[in-house]
Amino acid sequence: MTYELYIGDRLYSSWSLRGWLMFSKFGIDCNTHMVGLYSGTMAADMAHLAPARLVPCIQTPDGTVVAESIAMAETLAEQNPDAGLWPKDPAQRATARWLCSEMAAGFSALRGECAMQLSHVWQDFPVSDAVRADLDRIETLWRHARAVSGSETGWLFGDYSLAEVFYTPVAARIVGYGLPVSDAALSYCHKLLSEPAVQEWRREALTVSYDPEPYAQPLKKSDWPL
Repeated sequence: MTYELYIGDRLYSSWSLRGWLMFSKFGIDCNTHMVGLYSGTMAADMAHLAPARLVPCIQTPDGTVVAESIAMAETLAEQNPDAGLWPKDPAQRATARWLCSEMAAGFSALRGECAMQLSHVWQDFPVSDAVRADLDRIETLWRHARAVSGSETGWLFGDYSLAEVFYTPVAARIVGYGLPVSDAALSYCHKLLSEPAVQEWRREALTVSYDPEPYAQPLKKSDWPL
């Protein structure tokens, strides 16, 4: 049973990374198709998936088109019940769904001011109060997840789950902009970004370059730390 997965640029498309990790980390087969997110061909590339218009997007083996990452996650979990996308424990599963839903709908300051990029670290990035509030909320959610699961280190719910999928681009933002978080949160970010699947994604991402660079900052750069 093979799905069709449509993604955008690997270096900058945080939602595409989430979509790809849903398949890569849980052993679900898919054919991956690149959409011209920055080349101007996105609408044409996705015309056959209408009314879906954004990446990531999937087409299930029976031809059903599913857009929006939360819907994709629930569809894959439903159709692949033994893959372990959600925690088995009901309380942990409900909490993981909460975290993923809040990620999909919230943190607008972090997402708007710190576009995901995987190539370098921006030095001395000016952190707004709104971004600090988002970071505080994220740490609160991560601590709550650990309180529910009893997992003091490592993955939030013991085993890797969709919660890690949804927060990996958050980790990339925290690391890529040198954002202020606790040592525990930074350690978790490094764990997320050190995953072999994420490293594979980043290696592929770095094979493409852009001129001008999207989301450029008037700041100095330092090397990606992982």
